[in-house]
Amino acid sequence: MSAIEVRLTRLAHGNDLPLPSYQSAHAAGVDLLAAVPATAPVTLTAGERALVPTGIAIALPEGYEAQVRPRSGLAARHGLTVLNSPGTIDADYRGEIQVLLANLSSAAVTITRGMRVAQMVIAPVVRADIVEVASLDNTKRGSGGFGSTGS
Repeated sequence: MSAIEVRLTRLAHGNDLPLPSYQSAHAAGVDLLAAVPATAPVTLTAGERALVPTGIAIALPEGYEAQVRPRSGLAARHGLTVLNSPGTIDADYRGEIQVLLANLSSAAVTITRGMRVAQMVIAPVVRADIVEVASLDNTKRGSGGFGSTGS
């Protein structure tokens, strides 16, 4: 596996939290932690959403993005997901990484300080040169959309 350098700054409200880290030797993403105040956890009722701070900002190299994705355990056990999944962090963004969590369960879920709330995957970006043409080439699938290739 190759690695790239990603510069990270801890913000004041995240100074005491561990840095994002991979939880296994072959993990694709690092875990992002909730930087909510210890004295003020965030409770998401059924169907509610909240923007959860992580207390970090990053500088990605040009040609890369960070994708913020749900953690499968939180989704399976508590019905929590990242609402705009995957959330994209562009290489020129320098603000705090925040996670838009949604509670899809029927029970309230409390987000506490240091809780692993999402994962972040760093990925290369390929930019497209958009070229307008009069028509597109034909394919076997054609304009078949949702469900058109099978059940």
